This record gives sequence, C-alpha cells and structure tokens, in this order.
Amino acid sequence: MNLDGKNVVVLLAEFYEEIEFWYPYYRMKEAGAKVLSVASSSNIFIGKNGLKAKPDEIISNIGHENFDAVIIPGGFAPDYLRRDPQIVDFIRRMNEQNKITAAICHGPWLLASAKIIENKTVTSFYSIKDDLVNAGAYWIDQEVVVDGQIITSRNPNDLPIFCKTIIELLSKD
Repeated sequence: MNLDGKNVVVLLAEFYEEIEFWYPYYRMKEAGAKVLSVASSSNIFIGKNGLKAKPDEIISNIGHENFDAVIIPGGFAPDYLRRDPQIVDFIRRMNEQNKITAAICHGPWLLASAKIIENKTVTSFYSIKDDLVNAGAYWIDQEVVVDGQIITSRNPNDLPIFCKTIIELLSKD
C-alpha cells in the first residue's frame, strides 16, 4: 500500500520507548508517507534505553490541518506529552477532523488527556487500563483495536499489526 501524499506526525518526548518511535517512523516512510517527528521543544530527547533523538519540528510550528495521522509512542514520553497544552490540543483537533490518531503502550494516556476516548474501545499497556476506563473508555486486551479513526495497541510486540493497521486505514483516505 502506498502512502504517497500522506503526512504523518510521530510525537517525541523524554524517555520515549525507542522501538515504538523508530519502528512506526521508518515504516510510514517506507510506505511513502512524509513523516515528521514533533516535540514540544527542539531539545535532544533521550529514550528509555539511552538512544537520542532530535525532533524534525516543534508543535508550535505546525498545524493539524496539514497532517493525515499522528502516532503516539509509549514509554514515559506520553506523561510528558500530556503536560503540554499545545500537544493535547493537536490531538484533540486531529480527532475532531476525523484524522487517524494512533497510540501504543502508554500512548493512550494522551488520548485520555485530550478527552477523545469516552465511549471508545481501546487497548494499551495493562498498567494504564484503569486510567483509560476512568476516562470513559472501554478497555480490551487485544493486539490492536480500531474504533473510528483511533488505533491503539498494547506493547512493542504489537508493532507489526499496529503499523499495518495505520497504513491500511491511511490508504483508504
């Protein structure tokens, strides 16, 4: 499937889960999408395992209207991402525009902060299940869950089906 002409954001913050960032980043590029890593600042961020990454762009310089999808990696990064009102607003606006919002592992924390998962079926790393349920979501333990334009997965083992699902959904647009 070809994603030529599609624009994808992959969010980045301190203590990101490296494989959950880099695997989708390069998988979307491989499929033909234009991919930007985006963060709150232009800092160099250190992943959970010490790998450094510098964002391509900062959130204040981009608009949701220019993108077809956003991917939220896990690790501890979502806890930092959800503290930035511009990031939260970006997620909310992407959802309002019916654009793909994909989150893996702890990534759905950001979906809860954006208040877009009430009455939605999602999955995540099991330790944040209660947070998502308390935000009004229906949580199930499954490799990948699609509810409308929201795609969620549990952990790095789910990355192949997570990325495949993102690409399939983006290809339909």
